[in-house]
Amino acid sequence: MPIAQLNGININYQFDGDGDTTIVLINGLADELESWDFQVPALVEAGLRVLRFDNRGIGKSDAPEGPYTSRQLADDAKALVDHLGITNYHVMGVSMGGMIAQEYALAYGSDIRSLTLACTYAAPGPFCSRMFAMWGDLAPALGVPFVMRDVSLWAFTVPFFEERESDAQEFEEAMAGLEMSVAAYLSQLNVIQTHDTTDRLADIAVPTLVLVGEQDILIPVRLSRRLHAGIANAEWAAVPGGHACLWESPEPFNEALTRFVASH
Repeated sequence: MPIAQLNGININYQFDGDGDTTIVLINGLADELESWDFQVPALVEAGLRVLRFDNRGIGKSDAPEGPYTSRQLADDAKALVDHLGITNYHVMGVSMGGMIAQEYALAYGSDIRSLTLACTYAAPGPFCSRMFAMWGDLAPALGVPFVMRDVSLWAFTVPFFEERESDAQEFEEAMAGLEMSVAAYLSQLNVIQTHDTTDRLADIAVPTLVLVGEQDILIPVRLSRRLHAGIANAEWAAVPGGHACLWESPEPFNEALTRFVASH
């Protein structure tokens, strides 16, 4: 995969498809660019060129000393887009990626055609803050793979574990085998702990879709509702599944995403 040198670090990225219009995908916490494997075929079939990349701290991108912020990672994404000469594109972010995408739209909104914010919030609030503080305590003591095993329980629904045992085991093994240092994990964790666009949402002027998993308990749907309410004329879509609905029920997720992008 190609590497771009920008903002003092190396960023690993990948293109898929050869459409005239590009969609930029921004990953969640501790997710490598392969986390979009369930979305890329549908996006390419819809005629889009897809740009995905490893955020700083994960995968084949550099992991400089942190902590990181959502604006910092938005600036990385913008630098990559500019480096590649991409214009008039769509932006999609999931979970932490949705937080980065908010900052992207606030800083560089005139560059983009549409914004999709999936399974994310404007601010964590007391419930998520407590959960993330626990992950921050667990990681140095028990390691990142242990924390990711716990995350898998929050990310998927009960029917997923009951009815798709082999899929559940595959995801658990992938999360438990994640190669990410504690320092890099905590640096990314800071992004979701400190992100807050609550008082700036009205400044997002890009056509926006807020997309959720109906049974998301990791980032509760009520937080996404607040995000939606704060962005003028934002659209709303809910699909089956929990926080990991993009993996648990990719077909309805992809349909909602491609339908919205096609309308802009």
